[in-house]
Amino acid sequence: MTTFVDRVELHVAAGNGGHGVASVMREKFKPLGGPDGGNGGRGGDVILVVDQDVTTLLDYHHHPHRKATNGQPGAGDNRSGKNGQDLVLPVPDGTVILDRAGNVLADLVGQGTTFVAGQGGRGGLGNAALASARRKAPGFALLGEPGEARDIVLELKTVADVALVGYPSAGKSSLISVLSAAKPKIADYPFTTLVPNLGVVTAGSTVYTIADVPGLIPGASQGKGLGLEFLRHVERCEVLVHVLDTATLESDRDPVSDLDVIEEELTQYGGLENRPRMVVLNKIDVPDGKDLADLVRPDLEARGYRVFEVSAAAHTGLKELSYALADVVAKARAAKPVQEATRIVIRPQAVDDAGFTVTEEGENFFRVRGEKPERWVRQTDFNNDEAVGYLADRLNRLGVEDALRKAGAHAGDGIAIGPEDNAVVFDWEPMMAAGAEMLGRRGEDHRMESPRPAAQRRKDRDLARDEADQEYDGFQPF
Repeated sequence: MTTFVDRVELHVAAGNGGHGVASVMREKFKPLGGPDGGNGGRGGDVILVVDQDVTTLLDYHHHPHRKATNGQPGAGDNRSGKNGQDLVLPVPDGTVILDRAGNVLADLVGQGTTFVAGQGGRGGLGNAALASARRKAPGFALLGEPGEARDIVLELKTVADVALVGYPSAGKSSLISVLSAAKPKIADYPFTTLVPNLGVVTAGSTVYTIADVPGLIPGASQGKGLGLEFLRHVERCEVLVHVLDTATLESDRDPVSDLDVIEEELTQYGGLENRPRMVVLNKIDVPDGKDLADLVRPDLEARGYRVFEVSAAAHTGLKELSYALADVVAKARAAKPVQEATRIVIRPQAVDDAGFTVTEEGENFFRVRGEKPERWVRQTDFNNDEAVGYLADRLNRLGVEDALRKAGAHAGDGIAIGPEDNAVVFDWEPMMAAGAEMLGRRGEDHRMESPRPAAQRRKDRDLARDEADQEYDGFQPF
């Protein structure tokens, strides 16, 4: 059964905002006491948070679909809807967030580091919040915005100072078990280590972490064995330690050729050329192991490597190795630039920035893009004529109609607001006037080309009644 997962695809969906409500206060002796519709609640966010107690992405492998709760709709008597609850997802330290195209969205390193993977939708305003001196009793409310939904990829890169690399059964797990308090599985068959193991080592005043990376074989950087899945775990390490087996039973292998093979795989993987290297000749307690170590040591030192002869089984040479690693790690930490506190940069909007763009796409067709127009469209109830009229007023005040005229649009041209895959398309009819004086009864707006049948019937009855009253006023008895 899979117990360690270091790469998953996660489908996140933030909560939708609650709808605002159109309501009128109704009390005794106050049949029409004014609008009192409350606002909808905000949808919950999806937030990734680094948790030191989490070491694998296994939970997201089994449950890749995660959704935050929706905001509740508003209610009468000025009662706002409840906000949706944020969904907090713990991830291991060193998790990299990517989109499906492979672009890095965030690199989460350090306890408590957060990333908002999905933004919750805004709640819609109720008619109480939409009331103004000119629009005293709105007969509509705004809809809640849908929450952000997207697919992301989580990749875990182990955060450690030292990485032990080498062939399977070279003794890496045994070495980390005696250098630290880690207790990895140890056996005498290849690929015993299937997951990276972490251990904490204290050498004098320096405390550092050491990672045991699963064994590499020729072709690991192209996907053979387990190497491709775990080579990413050495990317963050400051020091690479080659653990070479001086007691291998394979006749076609020796420590020098093993080193050349692993170095070739690291070169093919890329990005590790400037990391300091050390060589550990392990298993010198085995017969002929010490002789082989003495034989290959001059060749390795001639290549510029610091070489240590150790025996994880007999606990030989471990102290010198641990202090040497501590010295290299301390120098690497000192060489790093001091991280400055994040500066908050405020960039005010340019004076001539309208917040939207108008582009001509084909003959007699224009597209409007912008955060405000698109959000207003999402929040409009197109089944309510007054709400559509309110949207038209807002777009006109923002300057969309003037921009369309300057772009060459004429009455009857097609206008799309939003992206190609999710846009509202309509035929443009320029407004001659705007404001509450254009409204008829609540819930009606005679700027609409196709009024509702019931509203039209009421208008016809009122017109007939007015004509009858005029005829009666002009009647003169004999």
